[in-house]
Amino acid sequence: MSTPSDWAVETLAHADARPARLGQGRLVCIDGPAGSGKTTLAGEIGGLRGARVIRMDDLYPGWEGLFDVGREVLGLLRPLSEGRPGTYRRYDWFAGAYAETHTVEPGPLVVLEGVGSGGRAWADLVSTLVWVEAPDDVRLARGLERDGESQRAHWLRWMEDERRLFAAEDTRRRADLAFTSAAP
Repeated sequence: MSTPSDWAVETLAHADARPARLGQGRLVCIDGPAGSGKTTLAGEIGGLRGARVIRMDDLYPGWEGLFDVGREVLGLLRPLSEGRPGTYRRYDWFAGAYAETHTVEPGPLVVLEGVGSGGRAWADLVSTLVWVEAPDDVRLARGLERDGESQRAHWLRWMEDERRLFAAEDTRRRADLAFTSAAP
């Protein structure tokens, strides 16, 4: 069975073989349902290549914000595609509001990780779109372990929202690579 480390090597090989579409750099988007292992994969890619990793969790405007994140993503990626620094506002989940602005300089590899990271609105900038999935019960268990049982209702609503998003975006079918994690 392959591991996230193997997936990271395969993802980097795929991205290296594709044209740079984010200005002079490459954009790897790691999409798929919450709790499937995207963050682990992104961290391994960042560690192997020193890539800048941006987490979609920092961009969503809260639990109900899955469909409202496009402006933040485009504000980051479009300038990078023109060789200029991109910016995003980090959402503070505890305060319930956007906080400080982060600037991302153009570089050889940027990894955008999280649910919805493979959106059609910026598909022209993506060198490699990765899909990571896991069974729903495994994902929910991982999420509740991280966030606490008090977040169960949010998680269940989020899981429904992401199903709608993935159907509308046809994300799984458009992915260049797909990986499945199953261990709790």
